[in-house]
Amino acid sequence: MKPISAYHARIRQRGAALLLAFWAIVVLSAAILIWAGYVRQTLIVAGNQQNDTEARAQAHSGAWLALHPLVSKETPVLQQWAQNPQVGFSVRMISEGSKLNINSLLGGGTAEPDPRKLDVLERWLDSKGVDFDHRQKMIDCMLDWIDADNIKRNQGQEDTLGYHPPNRAFLEVDEIAQVAGTEILTSQPGWKDDLTVDSNGPIDLTSADYNILRLLPGLGDAGIERFLQWRRGDDGIDGTLDDPPIQKIEDVQSFLGLNKTQWTQLTGLVNIKDTTWRIISDGWSGNVHRQVEVVAVKGGQNPQIKRWKE
Repeated sequence: MKPISAYHARIRQRGAALLLAFWAIVVLSAAILIWAGYVRQTLIVAGNQQNDTEARAQAHSGAWLALHPLVSKETPVLQQWAQNPQVGFSVRMISEGSKLNINSLLGGGTAEPDPRKLDVLERWLDSKGVDFDHRQKMIDCMLDWIDADNIKRNQGQEDTLGYHPPNRAFLEVDEIAQVAGTEILTSQPGWKDDLTVDSNGPIDLTSADYNILRLLPGLGDAGIERFLQWRRGDDGIDGTLDDPPIQKIEDVQSFLGLNKTQWTQLTGLVNIKDTTWRIISDGWSGNVHRQVEVVAVKGGQNPQIKRWKE
């Protein structure tokens, strides 16, 4: 075996050094890529956190703006940022009077209910596909739930083992699902969309839709359609600047096509401009969206917030 010359030894040393340098570069490159990925992920997380904070702030801004005493659902400023794709908010104001107040229909638990209001409730349950026998049981059970005594109605249910009606008005719509005999209704998707416990009570003629108005006695399809067409103004959209002002409840009588006797039958069932509003404020920043939903009474200088949900 021939001895390795100094020249070849230097070549081998240089080759080994180059190999070590190559592997050092590979390891360093991998470390840089890992570090860059970490930094990128950190920036993404930080950016998302910032967007989340900003989106929530936008939603809050919209909600507080809508709570101002001088702001109504027609106020253009509620949509002022809706066209900004990066940062902004959009607010909807929906009158709670456009829904059925379940406590009002049942008499609030302090008095025997008005038969006309129970008829409205029956009509609504019928529209939900609840048959006659189930309607009677459901209404009696709800009356037993809210009345002050422990006397069972014909098809109702009072205190039994594991079932204890609180003998008070409903505090929220979800409580209806706890009442005996209501499963046929509460198992339906969206069953509570038409109901409220927060309105002033009567149905608000300035905001109720066709499906609610048709529950009222004496109102026909032609009269309702004629009234809605007038109420929505030239653009055919509720809650816009071209809607005709409704200053008093009698303003709508002729459009509904009701005579004096029919109109009298609506006394206590309807009103105009319910002071309780559901404010839904959507805020966004980048691709992050947040929503605030508020139920508040707006009738004076200081709004009364009844519910706040995020």
